[in-house]
Amino acid sequence: MHQKRDNTPSRIAPTGLAALLSLAAPGSAGATALTAPGLVDASTINSADTAWLMVSTALVLLMSLPGIALFYGGMVRRFNVINTMASVVGIAAVVSVLWFGLAYSLAFTPGTHALGAWIGGLERAGFAGLDYLGSSGQVAVSHIAPLIPESVFAMFQLTFAIITCALVVGALVERMRFGALLVFASLWLLLVYAPIAHWVWEPGGWLAQLGVLDFAGGSVVHINAGAAALVCAYALGPREGYGREPFMPFNLGLTMAGTGLLWVGWFGFNAGSALAADGRAGLALAVTHLAAAAGALSWMAAEWISRRRASLLGLCSGVVAGLVAITPAAGFVSLRSALLIGLVAGAACYWGATALKRRLGADDSLDVFGVHGVGGVVGALMTGWLADPLISGVSGSVLTQAIGCLVVLAYSLVMTAVVLWITSRLTRLRVRVSEERTGLDLALHNEQLSG
Repeated sequence: MHQKRDNTPSRIAPTGLAALLSLAAPGSAGATALTAPGLVDASTINSADTAWLMVSTALVLLMSLPGIALFYGGMVRRFNVINTMASVVGIAAVVSVLWFGLAYSLAFTPGTHALGAWIGGLERAGFAGLDYLGSSGQVAVSHIAPLIPESVFAMFQLTFAIITCALVVGALVERMRFGALLVFASLWLLLVYAPIAHWVWEPGGWLAQLGVLDFAGGSVVHINAGAAALVCAYALGPREGYGREPFMPFNLGLTMAGTGLLWVGWFGFNAGSALAADGRAGLALAVTHLAAAAGALSWMAAEWISRRRASLLGLCSGVVAGLVAITPAAGFVSLRSALLIGLVAGAACYWGATALKRRLGADDSLDVFGVHGVGGVVGALMTGWLADPLISGVSGSVLTQAIGCLVVLAYSLVMTAVVLWITSRLTRLRVRVSEERTGLDLALHNEQLSG
């Protein structure tokens, strides 16, 4: 995500276990001083890059509002649609305020303290210093994107935080209290998402120094959200009647519309992560589309072999599987590699949403772990295998990618459990049985779909 405009990284970090050990050594590369956010002359801002990142910000927000809301809302039962959509909107609001107040600074400032490789500082808390100083001809920029106003960069990164938290909703729909969800999302953003984003995307983060490649969120977004979703599903327990009665989706037409918005919005997600309107962004856009198409075909083929039919829900799920898997690789791989990643991801995520789900025994309602967790791991590992130095200037390592996957998976699993425990001390997590049978739309919001 964070390469310079000329696509040549400022330094090639060591990879693998040697780099991990070097971080602990005094005077090692991991302790190298990094340029901090600061003010530059407004004339240095690249208007084309800035315009593209503003468009990308809107596209990524479109993925959550209304993309995820429609995608998830169409798959739940009729009497839980409003609650599902309200959950996405509520998360978008609370994450936005906390991002402004604290989370952005924790994730994307270098951190001059002893724990700088693990968490950022507070110099950008409350978006301090991000104001445009027109009278002085200066503008704040991030050291990660020095040709773009930092206000734009911070907003772009906010949309990633929103969708990561919103993805977790798919595992806990139809049974979690609305207030508890907002408390959980607030704590999870600060204690789980912000640290992992710092490790991987801030140049001084320890996984970035290790050489982990994650162009647009395979680990930070998808493995992270998938692991959290699995913990939430276990903690809340299955829905009433799960496994004994059919849970019919409300409207797969809404899910299809949500899939379309995700597909289009993902161009901002991946191509925007080039942080420039350049050839690498164009390639990221192309590989994103190709992987999505390959994922749809691969899932369809797996479903056809297994069940002798193809379904709209399967095609939509396959599209998302391909998009998830190409996310960490989008700025590092060729079009041929993207096709392979999509094909592998479609079949792997079909397995994750069926056989693996049965083995895990968790009521992950909308298969967040099976699609995002599994797809994120597939994409991250294949990035290590297929990353082309002629495209990005860096080589991948499957071992390094595997370390990154395991670290993010383990941290998210453990800390999500901690966050849920804290939330349970503050408020009850699950609705009452009577409320679940009535439906969360009426029970929690006093609203219902007409007709």
